[in-house]
Formats: sequence, C-alpha cells, structure tokens
Amino acid sequence: MKDDTSGAPPAAGEVGGGTLSIRSPFGVPETVDRIRRALEAKGLDLFALVDHSGAAHEAGLAMNDTKLLVFGNPKAGTPAMVAAPLLAIELPLKALVWTDDAGVVRVGYQDPAELQRRYQVPDEVMGPLSHVGELLAAALAS
Repeated sequence: MKDDTSGAPPAAGEVGGGTLSIRSPFGVPETVDRIRRALEAKGLDLFALVDHSGAAHEAGLAMNDTKLLVFGNPKAGTPAMVAAPLLAIELPLKALVWTDDAGVVRVGYQDPAELQRRYQVPDEVMGPLSHVGELLAAALAS
C-alpha cells in the first residue's frame, strides 16, 4: 500500500480495485470527527456511521478499530445515477477509517476517476463527486 508519510497533507495511495488510502496522523475517533466536520462544512449529509469493530466486539470477536462513514448529497449524486443507474451500487460515497495491524490509522475510499471509468459517467455529472479525495485529505491536514 502506498501513502505519504512526509508530514505534508496526506496523499492517496492506491490499495487496488480503484480503492485509495490516506494515512491519518490522528486516531480513529479524531479522524472520524474531522471527516464529519469537513462533510458538514461542505454541505454534505452523513447518512450513516457504521461501527464495524464495535459490532464485532459485541459479537465476541476481535477487530481493529474500524468505522465506515456513508455520505453524500442528493443534488450531486442523483444526476450521476440518472446518467449511469448502476452507479447507485457505489453511492452514497463512503470513507472507511481503520487502524491497521501496525497501528496506523488509514482512510480508504473509492477513486472517483475509477467509478467514472467503470460506469462511463459523463464528466459534467461526475464533477461534483470527483473531489472526495481532496475533501478527505483536507480533513486530515494538521
């Protein structure tokens, strides 16, 4: 997995399959809070926060701290889904925040360029969805 560890604003590294990862300098709770505030500042809705690790622990299973944020804006996503209905499988957008086995907190998300390519979404309707990486990186800049 590639990512930026230079102390500069986080850069995304490709994990595979169109998924990108950003290293967070913060713990999972602070990372989730920063992303939540960034979403709110941009007028995006946080539709759900899934606590995967919490559910695992309740079931008696061990899992590193892992949270999934599901977010978006119908004004941005709807035109893209109308243009390419199968894109609705991928939307709303998601950001996965987790601690890896080395104790590093990461944020994973689907590369909007890959979604555009995969579903053949025209530039003019994909544009509003294409800035998710910049939004997440800005939320993690210290």
